[in-house]
Amino acid sequence: MAILDQVKTDMTIAMKAGERERTQALRLVLSSLQGAAKEGSDDEVAVLRRERKRRHDASQAFRDGGRPELADKEDLEAQIIEAYLPAEMSDDELARMVAGAVHETGAATPQDMGKVMGRVMAQVGGRADGRRVSSKVREALQA
Repeated sequence: MAILDQVKTDMTIAMKAGERERTQALRLVLSSLQGAAKEGSDDEVAVLRRERKRRHDASQAFRDGGRPELADKEDLEAQIIEAYLPAEMSDDELARMVAGAVHETGAATPQDMGKVMGRVMAQVGGRADGRRVSSKVREALQA
């Protein structure tokens, strides 16, 4: 089942159960997924990651602004979104993937980071954040 269909089903269940906050969060996610589909984007995982990042950023801004109740609401929405994302890749698995990409591309210096990043991000398939991958690649090329 596609993520979009799962979100629709879960939203209906949440509405029937009277879970107001969950229904509202799922409506926002559904809207983002449908908008991306309308634009021709088939990468539902990328949409969910972007929405999760927006929630984390908003939560931090609310906390910095002294509005913890709004920050908690954003955190709840981020948790709901995370339930639809694939499991994160372990650090060991990511390190092995980076080492393989470094070997395949023949990269030896930090200037070769782009070649390695492109290869690893294609293999990761949305199971690791770009910052994590970048950090691992940088470590491997400086060693």
